[in-house]
Amino acid sequence: MNTILIIEDEPQVRENILEILQLSNFETLAAPNGKIGLEIAQAQLPDLIICDIMMPELDGYSVLSALRQNETTINIPLIFVTAKAERSDFRQGMDFGADDYLTKPFTPEELLNAISVRLNKKAMIERQSQAKLDELRMNIIHSLPHEINTPLNGIIGMSQLLIESSDLINESEEIEIVESIYTSANRLHRLAQRFLLYSNLELIARNPEKIVQIQAEIDNCLSKTVISDVCIHQARAVNRDKDLNLQLTESLVQMPKEKLSIIIEELIDNALKFSLQSSEIQVLSQFNSYQYRLDVIDHGKGMTGEEIEKIGAFVQFNRKLYEQQGSGLGLAIVQHIVKIYKGEFTVNSTPGQGTIVSVCLPC
Repeated sequence: MNTILIIEDEPQVRENILEILQLSNFETLAAPNGKIGLEIAQAQLPDLIICDIMMPELDGYSVLSALRQNETTINIPLIFVTAKAERSDFRQGMDFGADDYLTKPFTPEELLNAISVRLNKKAMIERQSQAKLDELRMNIIHSLPHEINTPLNGIIGMSQLLIESSDLINESEEIEIVESIYTSANRLHRLAQRFLLYSNLELIARNPEKIVQIQAEIDNCLSKTVISDVCIHQARAVNRDKDLNLQLTESLVQMPKEKLSIIIEELIDNALKFSLQSSEIQVLSQFNSYQYRLDVIDHGKGMTGEEIEKIGAFVQFNRKLYEQQGSGLGLAIVQHIVKIYKGEFTVNSTPGQGTIVSVCLPC
């Protein structure tokens, strides 16, 4: 049974709404002013709120603003009821995040219809969110064990070989085995770091106050050397430095150096991973008076429109066909960072031809 909170300072109107809702089998909560209503909403988390605008203590706009700034109440639907019917009042309510408006006096049918529409929409959003969580859970189940076990098996296997056959291994073979252990351990460490980074970015994305704080801390960096160093290092690690085509323009970007490094590292890693040896990878940058643009272009397997829509953590497309290593975290991490720093992230791709990933940042 859905619970509805009524925040209304006129006793007769409040009682009328309560009666209508109770006769329609809703659980109800009531508050005589905005301050008490906000406290009840934050403590009880109703399924929907009906709120007057002109009230003592806190008006309806202030209540709605406070609800939308709190992670636990941000998605509770709110319907304003008001005696004012000016277009500017409707616009102001919608700008604050109201879901609907009812002008006094209203009929029981109008009230119940508005409630039904908002509760149905809320249920649909919850179903969609659950479907995304289920998909994420299945992707984790399929990708995470493989991503952990592959380097872990390398570490265990090579270590066991050293222990059991130390008398039979010469120095050069021993060095080779140790290097293999080191490579596997590094891969496992990088995976753990990326999972932690993604989790932290997810938490930040759900905290508007934290985002505002990060954006207020202006921290610029010169882009050309950062991007060039990362690209060359990544390409050399897989013997593909000759495949790089860097056309970079120097610019001061409104982002910390370490965050820009993460962005280009993930984009180059993807381009190298999903394109063939000896195929060109272009990294281009340009800027105008207000915007910096970075393009990473590969000529690899590409993605369909549906796959681009599903870019996110733990989603690696056609894994059984291509068998690349990777958790699918890279582009999700880039998306989060770019959004936090007021940038734009786009992907244009053609299956079988390649992909262009573009990042636009303030400069």
